[in-house]
Amino acid sequence: MAPLRFSANLSWLFPELPDLPARLRAAGSSGFEAAEVAWPYAEPPEALARAARVAGLQLVLINTPPGDQEKREMGLGAVPGRQAAFREGLEQAVLYAKALGCPRIHLMAGRVPQGADRAAVRGEMETVFLENLRHAAGVLAQENLVGLLEPINTRITDPQYFLDTPQQAAAILQKVGRSNLQLQMDIFHWQIMDGNLTGNIREFLPIVGHVQVAQVPGRGEPGSPGELHFPYLFQLLEDEGYQGFVGCEYKPQGDTVEGLSWLRSYWDSRGHPRVVQ
Repeated sequence: MAPLRFSANLSWLFPELPDLPARLRAAGSSGFEAAEVAWPYAEPPEALARAARVAGLQLVLINTPPGDQEKREMGLGAVPGRQAAFREGLEQAVLYAKALGCPRIHLMAGRVPQGADRAAVRGEMETVFLENLRHAAGVLAQENLVGLLEPINTRITDPQYFLDTPQQAAAILQKVGRSNLQLQMDIFHWQIMDGNLTGNIREFLPIVGHVQVAQVPGRGEPGSPGELHFPYLFQLLEDEGYQGFVGCEYKPQGDTVEGLSWLRSYWDSRGHPRVVQ
């Protein structure tokens, strides 16, 4: 059983630092070998790629653009009438992924339109999502990239998000039927929506391409107080043979580096050579 590999989510970690290049440097000096970022699009891709190389980091995940944030868009994959914008955003994400050497793109589903009834629009939104995902799978296959679907909980984080359970995401992936589309398992969201983490991890891990972690309910680091016992969950992922990355997508409860004591303990327990400074 190989030890888990962790990536620093730089949209969340090192919030005291002003930009992504500075956060990349901090992640590298803190012992990480990989990083992920939701939306890197404010920085030129070449500058980010250079900063990642200097920091000794592999970029492992980015998201498709969120859309018009003044209109509260949070991804466009399943949003009726926004198919052209989704495809434009996908092209931008692919450009960045290629420049960054990043193999995975989270294809954001988006929100139920404001004022719409979720149940009434579910069928139309799924049809749009399936159409966009089939298109995306073809585009990504040309570049040897993987697309990910991430359920986001609608109880706390985003009540309007279309894709909110692993069961819904897995059913959509089955309908699309493309091997380069996989499931993104954020344990924070899965616990809030469905619990039953042991069963769900075992059931869905064969189609999972990326994992993310945060404590529940406060979304702090895995070592902070909360519902989840991460030593058990990490061991479960190891026992089930998970080979991908585990993204640290959480809100540091204090200083980011001090809050990495949980990761230092994990590395120490596995004889890992990386040391958090």
